Amino acid sequence: MNLMDFIEITMLFMIAAGSIGCFYFIRLDWRRFGFLFIISLLTANLACYMFTRIGLYSFPNNVLHGAFLIPYGLVSTLFPFIVMFGVRYSPERWVFKIPFYWTVIHLGVLGEVILKNTTIFKFEDEWNLWNSYTLWWVFFLLFEILGSKIIPPYLRKPILSESFRYGKWAWIVVHVILILTIFLAGVYTGVTLIN
Repeated sequence: MNLMDFIEITMLFMIAAGSIGCFYFIRLDWRRFGFLFIISLLTANLACYMFTRIGLYSFPNNVLHGAFLIPYGLVSTLFPFIVMFGVRYSPERWVFKIPFYWTVIHLGVLGEVILKNTTIFKFEDEWNLWNSYTLWWVFFLLFEILGSKIIPPYLRKPILSESFRYGKWAWIVVHVILILTIFLAGVYTGVTLIN
């Protein structure tokens, strides 16, 4: 199995996992979560298409999507899944929502950096990782606010605030992911500056 086969299998797995995750949330309340799915799908695809069309980044080897400008399958499943996951499970208090989304965004940007170092995804000169990181924050926080208007409290299962206290499971998960991704960002910066 060569690298392209591995990338195709990984992309298929991510699309399938995102689809299953979206279906899980939509089946809870097909009207509300379905509406959130549709608007997050349209927004993510429109933003990705627009940024690709104006030349901020590109998909030179668009695996599984051939001649399409962007990987519609991946964008149409993964981003709506993350939006619905965030809206359903983010803590009630903003002081704990921020570390929750910080963790989610760091994992997303890590995935983007991994893709950037393949032939699939390329930042153009006008775009960099900081632009992308900022856009992830804007996208998910806007959908957190919008999602709180669409999804009523009885359909949400926020992670308890106590779970983010020192030594609790959410505190551990947040710190492990943030420390690991910040360390990897330092390595990435060092390698990029050397090259």
